Amino acid sequence: MSMIRTLVLAMSLIGTTALAGEPVRYLELSNRAHDSLIALEVAVPGSNDFRSVPLGTPLRGGGDAATFGLAGEQCRYALRFTFINGRSMLYPDVDICAYRVSIRPVPRVHRNEREVQVANTARKPS
Repeated sequence: MSMIRTLVLAMSLIGTTALAGEPVRYLELSNRAHDSLIALEVAVPGSNDFRSVPLGTPLRGGGDAATFGLAGEQCRYALRFTFINGRSMLYPDVDICAYRVSIRPVPRVHRNEREVQVANTARKPS
């Protein structure tokens, strides 16, 4: 993804949340999975109240990266990713204030499973 797209997305999100008066936390996301990411949803860890985060365009697999502004005071989020092949993956408790998030390849699942829950795979910023 181009740096310009990342900046435009970040600036539009900053403008939207600044008007609402809410603080903004930033999610640095890198898609190391094989498939393109087509949907991103966030929720408070342990809840099932997910809200969609606009991607703009799909985040290609293999290393495409972007930064997303999330309105709110908390640092911890449950992150749900949906890929172009219809599969989804849940990272149940990620501290976006302390870590960059790298989506790893989706593990193999049983025949009828469409969503995989994985342990925290975030990494500290360098």
